Amino acid sequence: MWQKNIIIDQKELKSLLKETRVIAIIGLKNDPQGPSYQVASYLQKVGYRIIPVNPKLTQLLGEKAYPNLKTITQPVDIVDIFRASHRVKVHTEEVLELRPKVAWMQAGIENWEVAKIWAQSGIKVVMNRCIMAEHSILFGSKERVFCPVSFPKKGE
Repeated sequence: MWQKNIIIDQKELKSLLKETRVIAIIGLKNDPQGPSYQVASYLQKVGYRIIPVNPKLTQLLGEKAYPNLKTITQPVDIVDIFRASHRVKVHTEEVLELRPKVAWMQAGIENWEVAKIWAQSGIKVVMNRCIMAEHSILFGSKERVFCPVSFPKKGE
């Protein structure tokens, strides 16, 4: 019954976001105009602690960056993924080892093969949804928020 861990219900999304404190963001880049940076900045502004995950960074948005999920030593509620759909598979094992409550693939990103593995292990999975836009809608953001859709370049 792994399908119950694929989250599409707005009520459940709201509950997950309400319980969340720490979000690790795979593929976060130091580009203020880029989707991952805009989403991370918004998440910080509304009170979440973000953990940048990118081997090319040492720090971003005032937070220590990690080269991968395996090097994070603290609990993470959500792993937010900004990688091309075919690249999500690379993170299968490290997400399983980290055991976040949720693995979230941003708008434009969907991988059912990996989602099934995570869902079968008890990790909730969200695909093809912008965490920033969902938060804004579900919690009534004061500012107008548009999802900066992420379509990673081939190879990312």
